Amino acid sequence: MTDTKLKITAALAWCLAWGDERESLLPLPTLQKMQNAILNGQEVPAETREIVQQIKKLDGLSKRLDSLPFPSLADIKKDYPELWQQQTAIGLVYGGATKIKGYVFEASNLQDIRGASALLDRINLVDLPAFFGKVKDHSASQWLDKNFSGLKEALIPELIIYSTGGNILAFCPAAFVDDLANAIEKRYTEETLTANSCAVGASFRLLEIRLGLLKDPIEETFWLEDYRKNYQQPLVKAYFGSPKTDAEAEIVELFKNRKSFNELAGKLASLFQQRRNGNDVGKGSRPSRRYPPIFETHPYVVRDENQQRSAIARTTLPGEPWFSDTLARKRIVGQRVKREGSPKQEWYNKNRAFHWEFGSLKQFWNSGKLESWVLKFSRFLKQENLESNYYENSEGPKAVKEAIRMGEIGNASNDFVAFIYADGNNMGGYIQKIKSPEEYAEFSKDVFKATEQSVYRALAKHLRPHQLKGLTESDSKHREDTWIHPFEIIAIGGDDVMLIVPANQALAIAQTIGEEFEKILLANNKTTYQITEKDMLSNPVTCHRYQDPQNPPQPSQCQLSMSTGVLITSYSTPIYYAEKLTNQLLKSAKKKAKTLKEDFCYHGGTIDILTLKSVTMISSNIQEFRENGLTKEQGKQTLKLYGAPYTLYEVGGLIETIAALKESEFPRSQLYQIRSFLEQGKRTAILNYLYFRSRLKPEKEALLKKQFDNAWCPAKTNNGNIAPWMYESEDKVYETIWREMVDLYPFINGETVGSSQEGDREGSLT
Repeated sequence: MTDTKLKITAALAWCLAWGDERESLLPLPTLQKMQNAILNGQEVPAETREIVQQIKKLDGLSKRLDSLPFPSLADIKKDYPELWQQQTAIGLVYGGATKIKGYVFEASNLQDIRGASALLDRINLVDLPAFFGKVKDHSASQWLDKNFSGLKEALIPELIIYSTGGNILAFCPAAFVDDLANAIEKRYTEETLTANSCAVGASFRLLEIRLGLLKDPIEETFWLEDYRKNYQQPLVKAYFGSPKTDAEAEIVELFKNRKSFNELAGKLASLFQQRRNGNDVGKGSRPSRRYPPIFETHPYVVRDENQQRSAIARTTLPGEPWFSDTLARKRIVGQRVKREGSPKQEWYNKNRAFHWEFGSLKQFWNSGKLESWVLKFSRFLKQENLESNYYENSEGPKAVKEAIRMGEIGNASNDFVAFIYADGNNMGGYIQKIKSPEEYAEFSKDVFKATEQSVYRALAKHLRPHQLKGLTESDSKHREDTWIHPFEIIAIGGDDVMLIVPANQALAIAQTIGEEFEKILLANNKTTYQITEKDMLSNPVTCHRYQDPQNPPQPSQCQLSMSTGVLITSYSTPIYYAEKLTNQLLKSAKKKAKTLKEDFCYHGGTIDILTLKSVTMISSNIQEFRENGLTKEQGKQTLKLYGAPYTLYEVGGLIETIAALKESEFPRSQLYQIRSFLEQGKRTAILNYLYFRSRLKPEKEALLKKQFDNAWCPAKTNNGNIAPWMYESEDKVYETIWREMVDLYPFINGETVGSSQEGDREGSLT
């Protein structure tokens, strides 16, 4: 048996042996002996032997369900009478933080954003597992014992199915479902005060773990025979999915995918959404979420400088800002996770007002160890033997500190940074095919590992420690000449990534994250995540606009991929505003990935890019700006003055093309002239581009023709090209990457420029 299989067996046996009441049917030492025996492959106590045998029979039923012929309910009742008659319920709880961005990005200061994200990560990755004893001697375990009597003894580590990505899914004895759900919500509220959270739970029979939701009596359950008769009905299609053909194998497969553990998870997801929206679900014994935390203020009470909440004290930080209880928690955690220790930053210890009992802040300053993502990255470098390469031009690992402010990250790229926001594709579609809690656990572990390690590999490949020079901010001057890791990982959760990096490596980092994510998943479990041959892209060239005969694209191999939004902007751009734009870019990239999958069976990643060099406000969203400002109708022709979003392969080509454009020594002024000619029509732009290209040296002209004209702009009907245009025959649109090439020109191969560079203002969004 695999470790995951043993853990799920131990979890189910624990719940059944505990029983339906708050008091365990068997003594706790007996349950613990059973738990250890299952995990170590030993003989279980005699009192629990029958229970373990039932779970083994459930495994046998699972194998039978995966084969043909698919059993009827009558067959199951006949062959598995013990499972059919088992009445002891098993609890299942799902919960976590909601409206995370609203909590994290309500602050304008990177230190507070960092603290908010780290606090949520700590609750999800440390505190909640500590409820189950997965983290020994943790304050969260003591808190649980104090607030929810008897719950601590009823929980063991093996009950957790997954606890990453900001959510937790776990089994528990049926009598403690409401207690555990309440504990999850209460922990988030007590620790953060204002972060939203939600948790729901329900109880199920042992047989439902493999067969999905069952009616009482079981014989009345909608089963395969009923599905065969009604699979064309609209309501049935909406629930089970619509078969493409009338083939028996496809009908059975759709039914099997739905009637499994996935149906239980789907029920909890539905309850979660209902409770999140303020509805009371369940038996009414739980406190309502209808009334969120509200901090009333008096008109004459001093408020903090963030959300205008009642302040509790004035700090000794520069500018002596007032902090509310909520903001103080974020700042404390943000500083602790970055290991800040200078006298100016130990404001909490110097201000006795913060020891006021109402604030309850002392626990945050003294509540054990908090690990930043940079510490985990450093550990990854050591484990993968990458330290010597990464630190080759610095003073070594101990001398390199973490970046504290946005200006320090921008210092590595002439005051420009890039916000990268990545999210997985086809996750929902893949989860719908998961049939057992073991598969849920393995999937969660694999995706989190692939997401985390893809980020670390990208950072290790494209970044090096940076020595701070020429700092102008008063808060940072004392860090002059300090070596730093020039990035900030705001969050890695499940299949989500949010980070800030120097602008000059943004595209390469985003591309590597997408590529490594797929590689790691396939390396860990190729047979599980590999695309079937019938879905394999037979001609991968057709979905890419870029062509390189020396490095042709390879067909997508992985069912899962990542789409990414990349925003390049000044370090002084408000973070909440940059996050909003980056989120729009991510949605655009995911839309492109969905279209390519439908049209070309492309399963790989996509990236959307936007560069803001001198203007920090956009009057409309990005899609509206592109449709109204960068799309021109000229006669019967539609001209798109942009090429984004791109596939991962195209992003690699874009980087190569911009590098070739630099090597060709194309005059900078002419780059901007050609960009301005794009709006004057297709033929005018072509004529001027050819004129300027012909003035280059022969070898430089040949390089540009190879890397841009032939690679991006081949004609559809002959062997020529229509540079700087590309023709999209599907929509009958002429589009060009020239505008993005000009905007990204300063950020490729390490060169960066400030906003005063000629043409920057012309190229910015307004």
